[in-house]
Amino acid sequence: MATGRTHRPATRSRGIPEATVARLPLYLRALTALSERSVPTVSSEELAAAAGVNSAKLRKDFSYLGSYGTRGVGYDVEYLVYQISRELGLTQDWPVAIVGIGNLGAALANYGGFASRGFRVAALIDADPAMAGTPVAGIAVQHTDDLDRIISENGVSIGVITTPPGAAQQVCDRLVAAGVTSILNFAPTVLSVPDGVDVRKVDLSIELQILAFHEQRKAGEEAAADGRAVVEADEEEAPPMRATPSGRKGPDGDMPAVMPA
Repeated sequence: MATGRTHRPATRSRGIPEATVARLPLYLRALTALSERSVPTVSSEELAAAAGVNSAKLRKDFSYLGSYGTRGVGYDVEYLVYQISRELGLTQDWPVAIVGIGNLGAALANYGGFASRGFRVAALIDADPAMAGTPVAGIAVQHTDDLDRIISENGVSIGVITTPPGAAQQVCDRLVAAGVTSILNFAPTVLSVPDGVDVRKVDLSIELQILAFHEQRKAGEEAAADGRAVVEADEEEAPPMRATPSGRKGPDGDMPAVMPA
């Protein structure tokens, strides 16, 4: 079976925009769910809704793949699954090495969805000597001293970093030196890599902070709406003020311009 070291997808050479590439996994996830339900075809509107994008953007994205669907019928689900999988390089085996087998690294190692998506956890690596030989998800953890050999023997081109932030750059440097050309970084730090190495960063704290911003904004909007409702209620309960000849109003009716003696 081909590995990630000997074959790489040609999305860049075909001129597919990075924004489109980032949406392809969303389409694939939605299409896979349809395929599992034995749905034969899907319209652009239905697929766009399932993927969380608008249909015009979806049709534009698919045009880069050379897939335009059939008027009145839609897109063939199974063919699109194959087409997108091929474009993403998921029709082959991608061996992955996870470095840093703490709680997060162990959780990723135990994730069962990798195999069905074209990835195989080939190696688990940790700097703690006490972890060496410990089985996690059926794979024995190996020490970072052997990182170069592990990467070479397993043909790994994708590395996953789940170390503490202080160790992430050093691990990154060693992975790159060993031949890894794509890195998924879970450590809360920015990695410096040479040209030709791709890095994707997953920072859960940043995502939570963004959600906190939206929650705060929604709370502020609700408070403002409540304030407006109170003001409007007070205005409705106030007695009407009628105009007087002098232009003044009183709570009990018109006030004469000249008071009687």
